[in-house]
Amino acid sequence: QGHLVESGGGLVQTGGSLRLSCAASRSTFSSATNTMAWYRRTPGKQRDWVATVTESGHTTYADSVKNRFIIFKDNAKNTLYLQMSSLNAEDTAVYYCNTVPPLRINGQVYWGQGTPVTVSS
Repeated sequence: QGHLVESGGGLVQTGGSLRLSCAASRSTFSSATNTMAWYRRTPGKQRDWVATVTESGHTTYADSVKNRFIIFKDNAKNTLYLQMSSLNAEDTAVYYCNTVPPLRINGQVYWGQGTPVTVSS
């Protein structure tokens, strides 16, 4: 199993919903802080932060997704989720999860393969 494996992306119409999942290895999910986040990257742009959930369950969101997305985690399943609703074209991106601070493998920041989301009108 990869350290971080995102899934759940796909093609959805404007106004639709998707739930993304991020399966983490037990060691990754049980890291000291267990604070995790979702990010997204659109073609030609940098990776942007989307949402964070702390060990205690406190959540924060980027203004662009506030009141539309919900981040939550299932500690028993070592899985992070992002429930997305009222999707629009600006949400089209590849979505990534990571720990906070980002997971490092051999000194390098590790990113999974991401899961693509395409919102069509």
